[in-house]
Amino acid sequence: MASETYRYFDLPFCSPAHMKEKKEALGEVLNGDRLVSAPYKLDFLQDKDSEIVCKKTLSKKEVAQFRKAVMKDYYFQMYYDDLPIWGFLGKVEKEGKSDPNEYKYFLFKHLHFEILYNKDHVIEINARTDPNAHVDLTEDKEVDMEIMYSVKWKETNTPFEKRMEKYSESSSLPHHLEIHWFSIVNSCVTVLLLTGFLATILMRVLKNDFVKYAHDEETADDQEETGWKYIHGDVFRYPKYKSLFAAALGSGTQLFTLTPYNRGALFTALVVIYALTSGIAGYTAAAFYCQLEGTNWVWNLLLTGGLFCGPLFLTFCFLNTVAIAYSATAALPFGTIVVIFLIWALVTSPLLVLGGIAGKNSKAEFQAPCCTTKYPREIPQLPWYRGTLPQMAMAGFLPFSAIYIELYYIFASVWGHKIYTIYSILFIVFIILLIVTAFITIALTYFQLAAEDHEWWWRSFLCGGSTGLFVYSYCLYYYYARSDMSGFMQTSFFLHGMHLLWFLPHAGGRWFPCSALFCSSYIPLN
Repeated sequence: MASETYRYFDLPFCSPAHMKEKKEALGEVLNGDRLVSAPYKLDFLQDKDSEIVCKKTLSKKEVAQFRKAVMKDYYFQMYYDDLPIWGFLGKVEKEGKSDPNEYKYFLFKHLHFEILYNKDHVIEINARTDPNAHVDLTEDKEVDMEIMYSVKWKETNTPFEKRMEKYSESSSLPHHLEIHWFSIVNSCVTVLLLTGFLATILMRVLKNDFVKYAHDEETADDQEETGWKYIHGDVFRYPKYKSLFAAALGSGTQLFTLTPYNRGALFTALVVIYALTSGIAGYTAAAFYCQLEGTNWVWNLLLTGGLFCGPLFLTFCFLNTVAIAYSATAALPFGTIVVIFLIWALVTSPLLVLGGIAGKNSKAEFQAPCCTTKYPREIPQLPWYRGTLPQMAMAGFLPFSAIYIELYYIFASVWGHKIYTIYSILFIVFIILLIVTAFITIALTYFQLAAEDHEWWWRSFLCGGSTGLFVYSYCLYYYYARSDMSGFMQTSFFLHGMHLLWFLPHAGGRWFPCSALFCSSYIPLN
């Protein structure tokens, strides 16, 4: 969701007599889109020169509103034939003056549209402001304002199918591609090193031992063994808090399936796919919980349903309250909230229960390759670097190092002004992330067992997910060093949003404003 967006006519522009609001789909409402018809009329192939939109006298209060918008670099966003247009509302003249009280503020009053067409299709549209046509907003006094616009149509040979390529040029520049490929090469080297390392361990060290201990009973000469062989009778002892462990496994499995394919309908796809895949979470959690000889499967199912939805609901309530207080378009209408609640009540919850019942009745038994002893062995005193937190830091750093270069472009798309378009490279990096995470988790689990620490269940889960902590740390770095966000609302949406988004396979397929704020409208296609 965008950091801070407002309706176009929240500022005292000349509003049309019959303002028309565009009907938004669910995903557009969740994204904060609240489009209204703009006061510009762009008829096909009809040029216009200095057409007057309206004349208006701005009161002192309205002048102050516009001045504040110009001071904070507000910019507008419009659409014409589904093509986006951006432009700043005004400019600040500093003229080498260091005192902000001496700055001059101007509102642009003339907008020039240049539209390229091919036969009967609109191919490209650009909007630029006339820097010499402006209204002085520096002083708190009434100002006469005359809003004008001009239109120029030009023919082009660009086919209609390629009209969106303009928006992907910035991310496809040669030097950008070199950085992307450098990231992939760096990640592949990491994968190869880990693969060779694990292959050496598994093929030379574990193969014979695994064959030996796969079916043997506990023998008296166990005391002569060391490392993981010494505790092979404790390795598959059930984990503590197995209900929570099974719920986390089920929720994680469901989130892994959230792979919306349509960039334009990302939020709608996330809501619908999450609702339809809730049965996967119920089945996975209940089946695994029953394998661990759990008895209270109903509580486990409730825990599975609330493990992600609970924090999501609390975060939504907080952010929606903040958005309402700021009158931002990020605030969801009551009708949309009701629709989401009905989806959760009528689709998500029933499928979760049905999946849980199916998982409970799957009758799958936990097949441990080694027999478990009656009493657990005492874990020896281990050095500090073998503790949970140091192991998590080590496990998360390598996968993060394989993706951190790509993270900048994703963040620039999600929270900045860029448009991410190189999805093939993003998919490759995602696969590399999965491989590196799996390999490093396997390696650290082996080292833990070799140190005769048999409580590996939660450790492996936390180590595998510790990359998210590094990603969130990068979020903080991006916020303070890369972005220009400020204010309570932008900070709240960024930090609380990233609390949840790091769990989701977000492709960064849509751009969002970062520091500058904007007002949205659309120009009807005539």
